Amino acid sequence: MSVIGDLDDFESAARGRQVLRQVAETYISTQSAPNPSERTVSNAALKRTSKRTVSQAIHTTETRIACSRAHLMEQSNLMGVVTRPLSPGARIEVPATWAEYEYAQEHLDNEGSQFPRLWYDSSCQLATVIAAPTPLHSDMVGELVDHFADTCRDVMRRGGISENIWGGLTVSSATTNRKNTEDGLTIREWDGAISYVVNDDPRLMVAFEVGVSQTYKSLQAAISWCVCALHCRLGIAMNITEKDRGERPTVKYYASRQEQGTAIQHARNEFRLQLRRNPFGPLEWNNITWFGKLREVIIETFRNEDPNCPPEALLEPTQSFAIVRDGRFSGHDVPPNLREVVLGDCVPSHILSGNEIVGTTLDFFRRSWFETKIRAAILKTAIERVEDKSRIARAH
Repeated sequence: MSVIGDLDDFESAARGRQVLRQVAETYISTQSAPNPSERTVSNAALKRTSKRTVSQAIHTTETRIACSRAHLMEQSNLMGVVTRPLSPGARIEVPATWAEYEYAQEHLDNEGSQFPRLWYDSSCQLATVIAAPTPLHSDMVGELVDHFADTCRDVMRRGGISENIWGGLTVSSATTNRKNTEDGLTIREWDGAISYVVNDDPRLMVAFEVGVSQTYKSLQAAISWCVCALHCRLGIAMNITEKDRGERPTVKYYASRQEQGTAIQHARNEFRLQLRRNPFGPLEWNNITWFGKLREVIIETFRNEDPNCPPEALLEPTQSFAIVRDGRFSGHDVPPNLREVVLGDCVPSHILSGNEIVGTTLDFFRRSWFETKIRAAILKTAIERVEDKSRIARAH
């Protein structure tokens, strides 16, 4: 182990090769001397033979070291997580070295699949494995970003701002970002973002993170990174927590695709009826809970007022509002602009300098679209789980 670790460093590798050469030469010198009848070989030929033997010894040893290193990487905890099936929406944090991260990322690149994805935080040598998102996660990211962007453009249009200005707003999602810090390279991606393009250069203005049954600290770290390391003006995080569903269902086999489709449609109809009574879950079918009741939905804003804030800092929210509590809507007092969001958060200062419109509130959050979209996302997530446990029986 220590030898392999030393050879990961260039200087140590050079010293290692020198030692290997000395070992190989010593080995050759200790071999039995040839008998007199064999001493017709010239000194030059003997030197060539010795040099070739030394090179072969070094090559063989280095190959063994490389194979041992690859074996260790293959057996790492990170590779164990990356190569196993992951539940949709899972985010698993794994302590890992940079070398282990690179090896796992190369494996995923060779696989060519979109998920899982990898983040890496050099400050604490922690890799995060990101599984494919649930519809609840991806749909709520899209709704937050789109309603925010639409509200921003509407305010500028109503305020007489030309299309040349409000047309600079751009929307993005799941964008990977790399940032060099004192501890090395850190790689993350935001869920969604509002940027403003100036001279063909998009400037990050507002970042969005949505966590579904994700630890609060992990969500806090993700949005804080966008604000502190990537220097966006505003971060908005939505934390969605689903209650435990209890016993997980087993795979259900059907005799034909038609039978499978009929069963799934029956589940969909049942879920729709239940959502009328319980708009935030739970959804049950065949004595199985396919979506648990929403324990809570919290929306928060994050800002950084300290220009010297380190990239890895954890920010506390500037505003925090509960939208759902224990399966019931509780966001009656949530201000549409979350008590602080204004147009100036979306546009660089010099673009609208001196124009009072920069202080106009952005009333993007509305109960109507939130309830409609989250119910639809809950239904899609439940149906996806039913489909995941549905199979067609193969004839023997």
